Amino acid sequence: MKKREASIWQLYLTFLKIGGLTFGGGYAMLPMLQREVIDIHHWVTEEEVLDIYAIGQCSPGIIAVNTATMIGYRKRGIPGAIAATLGEVTPSLVIITMLATILLQVQDNQWVQRAFGGIRVAVCALITQSVITLSKKSLIDLPTVLLYLATVSLTLAFSLSPLVVVPFAILYGLAVQRIKRRKA
Repeated sequence: MKKREASIWQLYLTFLKIGGLTFGGGYAMLPMLQREVIDIHHWVTEEEVLDIYAIGQCSPGIIAVNTATMIGYRKRGIPGAIAATLGEVTPSLVIITMLATILLQVQDNQWVQRAFGGIRVAVCALITQSVITLSKKSLIDLPTVLLYLATVSLTLAFSLSPLVVVPFAILYGLAVQRIKRRKA
């Protein structure tokens, strides 16, 4: 796949679309992010998106915004980062501003509660799809499978914070790479 250049306007509109159609946070944005920036625009590869997404998760702030900012920066530098970030946050700012007053008035309405229940189920499905997609590219050998199983088990058993899990995973990855280099 040959990577394409991106205009500031394309970055803004693409992330406006992603931000406006993604419900449920950063994990739920992965399928749309893949479709838009990999399949349609060919701005980055799937491996690059996984790396960018991982960095976005480890960085302070909102995963979706961090990811948009990094992709925008890779394509067009600081102006691209600003355009992608603004595109990602514009829908939320507009929608939250409009809904804040309305939601307070209708929050006890059964139709509203049912709608949010449906949205939660859809978000779970999108996150599951993202996990499956990520696992196909990330669980590539025995050490990565072991790290995955340990992380899931320890997180479920002890409700570990990402502040514990991520540094552990970094150290584990560095140790595994060092061992692989010694064997080579």
